[in-house]
Amino acid sequence: MSKNRTPKARHRRRRAGLIVGLPLALGAAGVMAYGTTFGVFGEDAAPEASAAGAPAWATAVADGFASVDALGQKGTYGGRGGRTVTVKTLADLEKYATAPEPYVIVVAGTITMNPVGKEIRVASDKTIVGSGTSGHIVGGGFFLGQGVHNVIIRNLTIRDAYQGVWNDKAHDFDAVQMDGAHHVWIDHNDLRHMADGLIDVRKDSTYVTVSWNKLSQNNKTFGIGWTQNVVTDITIHHNWIRETEQRNPSTDNAAHAHLYNNFLEDVPGTGITSSYGNYARGRTKMVLENSSFQGVNNPVTKDAAASLVQRGNLFSATAGRNESGGTAFDPKSFYGYTLDKAADVPALLKSGAGPRASIGTASASAATAAATTLTVAQDGSGQYRTVQAAVNAVPVNNPSRVVVQVKPGTYRETVKVPSNKPHVTIQGTGAGRKDTVIVFGNAAGMRKPDGSGTYGTPGSATVSVQSDDSQLRNLTVTNDFDEASHQDIANQAVALLTSADRIVLDGVIVNGDQDTLEMETAAKDKLGRVYVTNSYITGNVDFVFGRATAVIDRSVITLKKRWNGTSAGYITAPSTPAGRKGILINRSTVNGDVAAGSFFLGRNWHPGGDTTVDPQATVRNSTLSAAIKTTPWTDMGGFSWKDDRFAEYRNTGPGAGSGASSVDRPQLTDAQAADQEVADWLGGWNPTA
Repeated sequence: MSKNRTPKARHRRRRAGLIVGLPLALGAAGVMAYGTTFGVFGEDAAPEASAAGAPAWATAVADGFASVDALGQKGTYGGRGGRTVTVKTLADLEKYATAPEPYVIVVAGTITMNPVGKEIRVASDKTIVGSGTSGHIVGGGFFLGQGVHNVIIRNLTIRDAYQGVWNDKAHDFDAVQMDGAHHVWIDHNDLRHMADGLIDVRKDSTYVTVSWNKLSQNNKTFGIGWTQNVVTDITIHHNWIRETEQRNPSTDNAAHAHLYNNFLEDVPGTGITSSYGNYARGRTKMVLENSSFQGVNNPVTKDAAASLVQRGNLFSATAGRNESGGTAFDPKSFYGYTLDKAADVPALLKSGAGPRASIGTASASAATAAATTLTVAQDGSGQYRTVQAAVNAVPVNNPSRVVVQVKPGTYRETVKVPSNKPHVTIQGTGAGRKDTVIVFGNAAGMRKPDGSGTYGTPGSATVSVQSDDSQLRNLTVTNDFDEASHQDIANQAVALLTSADRIVLDGVIVNGDQDTLEMETAAKDKLGRVYVTNSYITGNVDFVFGRATAVIDRSVITLKKRWNGTSAGYITAPSTPAGRKGILINRSTVNGDVAAGSFFLGRNWHPGGDTTVDPQATVRNSTLSAAIKTTPWTDMGGFSWKDDRFAEYRNTGPGAGSGASSVDRPQLTDAQAADQEVADWLGGWNPTA
């Protein structure tokens, strides 16, 4: 006999929204309005007010069915009101996650489960959140048992419990499993490569919302049900489900399943082929709205007893069953929501699903309020007319952030942020990157005006950032040296030089030809980490180079022809010290109006014949144009690239090759790729606002 249902839950009216999960560019000084808002949630779910000054992510509450008042629980707000703790070890994570008291648990690093497959038994009233993109759970996950409620699992990467058997019946290792839990919010996570399912919502678990997650590289994605009782109420929205075979999701005997604005993608030519997409099983009532299905077999299926209403979905290159029928329910009778256009969903989720650098870290608004702001305008309406004048005004050894806001215009000058002025942000205030331009035209072989010699490569930089914890945002940096007119001198011409640690380049354009973006460290024995995101880099010869530990993430690399109109060049030229990480190009695009097969991904730079360096470049999960050679790495200075560290992983596009590993085009294995994530490169640093 079916279990009696509780009376219909009371819908809570939402007040003004709280914006969370913003791109880095919106987190610095709050003056720009580009990028995508990734989630808006009501403010009134907690039974008591949050502490003054708490960051937005610490006070965020669920939307969808997890926001509904029912079963004695007023929405889902996790550990809000409890103590915030930061954990870096399995022992500490388990200690706080299983405690009876409410906690906000910030995971700041990679925690490996022991034994493999371990699922921590989470107690009620918990928020478990990754610190920026650094929170990784490897080889296991979380279990929410009977009666556990008010739990938020957010902004984590949970991965790699896979045991080598695809349809693994022996290892029930999930990322998140619920058996009889209620009021659970799973949001902005990256869940992949587990032994069994990524998410299991079982045994009458209810009032669940799953939003803005990236679910990939798995056999069974997302199972709901395993009960004869028609109980579960669940909202599934804005999830990117990619390269998964089945249960996308499979929804069995759900009382109300509301699926909207999800993106299901099966990429052709890979080792994983979808069996089916959204499945309404048993007596499920499902509403499926404004989702996008690309390449998915049997995209929408239903059992005879199920009710499935479709509205506004898009299907591209799909095949097989695509079904609907019966009457379901009106989601707005339970909660309010706003639909994005189905055509916008793929781009929206490719940029917005998964962990965000702005979640789980210090309050961007609080940091902005504490920052000193200096303004630059050519017309005299600011405090300074040049960028360098504003930088000169920053106190030596300034203890907190100074934001140099540069009004739109073209500033023909060189800018140097010296090493004794940390925490400096130079930020354009225009509507886009192109509105504020810093440009100059020095080259390595040009003589300095004072007659003291030539500039040399680093000295040619238009902008030189030599101070730790500094940033460039929402502007263009260009070196416009006329290479064609000066073939008589060394023509390396740097647009932007970094030679410090914890540098953020967010929403910038870096323009040049040879040696455009040089990323170094203050000294060979010092660490220099650089995080580039949401940006554009152009050039032709060795134009991303140096010994820094650098990540170019979610950006565009544009290839340019040489000064004489020919197509030939190299993207990267790392000179990485042994034992360090080099250059990582991740989730980016390589394009440009150049000839097919004319560019190398990179070559190994041993400065001055230095035999102690061990250059490294990895290009992964990126789209490569036909300009990339079929043998994309090459030697430099008499050193064989095969003796250094060069590799690819899961690239796509006409320049990506077959994807098969070869001596001339090494590909990372899945296990190797797990150790070459963005978090591995940044080493515990969270590049936040």
